[in-house]
Amino acid sequence: MSALRAWCNNVSLAIKTVAEGLYVTLWYFVQTYRRRTFTELFEYPELPVPVKPRYRGFHRFDLTTCIGCDKCARACPVDCIYIEKIKNPVGKGFRVNGFKIDYTKCMFCALCVDPCPVDCIFMGSTYDISCYSRDGCIVDYAKLPLEVAWGQATLNPTAVAASKLQAEPVWTKPPDPPPPPKAAAPAPPAPAPT
Repeated sequence: MSALRAWCNNVSLAIKTVAEGLYVTLWYFVQTYRRRTFTELFEYPELPVPVKPRYRGFHRFDLTTCIGCDKCARACPVDCIYIEKIKNPVGKGFRVNGFKIDYTKCMFCALCVDPCPVDCIFMGSTYDISCYSRDGCIVDYAKLPLEVAWGQATLNPTAVAASKLQAEPVWTKPPDPPPPPKAAAPAPPAPAPT
């Protein structure tokens, strides 16, 4: 008799757990028809999706402060950052002529942001740069206007396509002023006659 009672308890427990699982599944199934869809809440692009402050979107880059140290390119695990630079003819340092990021490779890990000594690159809030070719996913920040490359959420496909028509960078660092002439050292005093 105890074996029959244990079997009945096991059957009732199985039916109870299956019913609880089905209740949760059916409750969420019904809720999907009661609430509005995601696209009804955020009608893109008229009403964009809000992003959190620490969202890792497409990069923001300040060409005016970049010193061309290549630390961001060396830190990138997928080698998607390409820097074109020339030695500064006057003074020391480099002039950055091209700063390209290939977004077909980029995995938005933000490892390029931390090693930058002058904080000229960091993650922005732009999440859409859709285009019809892979060439459109390669962004040269040196050819973008400063207000676009540095803007909070203005990196758009139209600006990227317009930047590909330019041959020269939008902004180039002016040469450093020449160093002031050094004053002639005073001549050593003549030895006294003996």
